[in-house]
Amino acid sequence: MGSPNILLLMTDQQRWDAMGCSGDWVQTPNLDRIASEGVQFTNCVTTSPVCIPTRLSLATGLYPHNTGVWNNMQHQMPAETPTWMQAVRDAGYRTSLFGKTHLHPHGGDLREREGLMNAYGLDDVNEIGGPRASANVLSHMTAEWEAKGLWDGYRADYRERFSTKPYLVRPSTLGLEDYADVYVGQQAKQYLQNYDREEPWCCWVSFGGPHEPWDTPEPYASMYDPKEMPPAVPRPPAGERPQGHLDRLMQRMNPAFEPGEIGRLRANYAGNVTLIDAQIGEILDAIAARGELENTLIVHTSDHGEMNGDYGLIYKGNFLNGAVRIPLLVRAPDSTNAGITCDSPVEWIDIGPTLVEIAGGELEHRQFGQSLCPVLTNSEATHRDFAISEIEGEIMLLTQEWKAALNKDGEVYLLFDVKNDPDETNNLAGKPEVVDVETALRLQILERLMQTQLRKPFRQ
Repeated sequence: MGSPNILLLMTDQQRWDAMGCSGDWVQTPNLDRIASEGVQFTNCVTTSPVCIPTRLSLATGLYPHNTGVWNNMQHQMPAETPTWMQAVRDAGYRTSLFGKTHLHPHGGDLREREGLMNAYGLDDVNEIGGPRASANVLSHMTAEWEAKGLWDGYRADYRERFSTKPYLVRPSTLGLEDYADVYVGQQAKQYLQNYDREEPWCCWVSFGGPHEPWDTPEPYASMYDPKEMPPAVPRPPAGERPQGHLDRLMQRMNPAFEPGEIGRLRANYAGNVTLIDAQIGEILDAIAARGELENTLIVHTSDHGEMNGDYGLIYKGNFLNGAVRIPLLVRAPDSTNAGITCDSPVEWIDIGPTLVEIAGGELEHRQFGQSLCPVLTNSEATHRDFAISEIEGEIMLLTQEWKAALNKDGEVYLLFDVKNDPDETNNLAGKPEVVDVETALRLQILERLMQTQLRKPFRQ
């Protein structure tokens, strides 16, 4: 049948449990279908629980301690940077991108940066900014909104939303047909319907949702009952222990949630995920209509999660489950493992090497992602003994027994027994009875940092 096509589906800010196959509160029949035909990775963590550093890591296979990009700073990935996209293209694929990359600053007119995207390894590009950025950043999508007389209302709605409170829940002024996630899904679908080149295709569909604001349009806005949403994990007392970035985040962020408000924002969030799932279904139908579905690698993931009220927090930017654990589904064209779950720790940067291996290409630069292909044929194999994530100069390690995070001073300030405390409400850091565990995990982290140094710095 020739080289398989590659479909990379990506959301922005989708929690690991916001799928039917991983939680019981969001309807995602199309993602569930992908899971039922492939492997679901239950312990995937993002390389950084915030947008810019982790998207840079996905493209390059490098960690924030390699790139020097530790937060949502202004950063433009240099055009000459080696990426998995280039390696797939070099293997003979026509590469395409629909949606958000955030590999360069969201400003000005994204249509003027197609040459930069081509250099990154993407041939056919229709890029958008995220939901907030699209109030100011020009793209093919915002030009369409402007032509329809919708953009001014969108911008006014955003100004009013965020001046009221950041977690205001109400439907978008755009309506369903023009909503950004529908735009991205339809653009990708039409591209694949009309694809007539000889090369196999690698299509990256990067939705901007379910990133805040909570503005899902009808009929999805009222699809879920706020009273039936799972309750938020309460914020436990800090106790006597070293402090870190999460503690500073909690000091800054104390939303005064009214009764029922968390349920409302979760219901709206769930509606956005189901909306995106419906778009994914249309893309899969278009591929099936071409007779190519059986010969297509499908990967679904998200760049990081969303706290949705857990610990009294919204957004991301910390090492708790709501922010750092992400969905990862991989359905290989010749998969004999259908409907399998893999509990081994895996990292978001493992996606790039997987796509390159399936494409028959090679990554020639030093990078730290590990192809998931061996696990696709033996889901009981241990892919990694542990996975790490980084933000603001801190580093977290997740094994199948423990999660530990070091602050900038190298002190363990988060320590959770992941099997006995899945909601992470009992922070054991600093307790005398776990000092040996802390020491062992700290050494594992420091050893990993030593193993993953670059011979020359990424950023000059």
